[in-house]
Amino acid sequence: MLVVVSLVNAVDFSVVDNTGDSAGGRRFRGEIGGVTYATQSLRAATDFVYRLFQQNNPSDRRTVTKITLFMENGDGVAYNSANEIHFNAGYLAGVSGDVKREFTGVVYHEVVHSLQWFGTSASRVPGGLIEGIADYVRLKAGYNPAHWVGPGRGDRWDQGYDVTARFLDYCNGLRNGFVAELNKKMRNGYNDNFFVELLGKNVNQLWREYKAKYGQ
Repeated sequence: MLVVVSLVNAVDFSVVDNTGDSAGGRRFRGEIGGVTYATQSLRAATDFVYRLFQQNNPSDRRTVTKITLFMENGDGVAYNSANEIHFNAGYLAGVSGDVKREFTGVVYHEVVHSLQWFGTSASRVPGGLIEGIADYVRLKAGYNPAHWVGPGRGDRWDQGYDVTARFLDYCNGLRNGFVAELNKKMRNGYNDNFFVELLGKNVNQLWREYKAKYGQ
């Protein structure tokens, strides 16, 4: 534990509130806890990802020295570019229910994008799997929203987001630590055969068995 915490402490976290007096900005500061809570969430999410990915050794990790969260009045929900997370406060203004929980879940998802492996330019991890892993982390952290699809739903294993997250959760149930091992393999590229190497079955067979388990 001490090793993991010290490594997390090596990452600098910063939150910049550019929302002004917008409705989303007021919710961010009032109901969520503003910069203080957001900074705590960045740190907690980073610690959680390192543990889930089983990356206790610095050599297993991407080199990340700082993650910055910009709260803005923009479009969409959020995106991560070069370890800078841009979060649209306008999205928060429209959230019904527990806005703090939703904010935290999105932060966890976006932090994953700073820490996960993407493969190489010659052999990049499919976008659907990248997003699926980010939502898998959100799921395991307990911040998945009610509107997500249930287990067994979806059209393709690499459909992304909640669909792929549920499938990865199923695969991890077949071999505990599967997602951590998959992420580690994707450091130097990607191949569907990783599923065979880790689970003994190709990914399409796993998808069919997953669907069948839930009567889909």
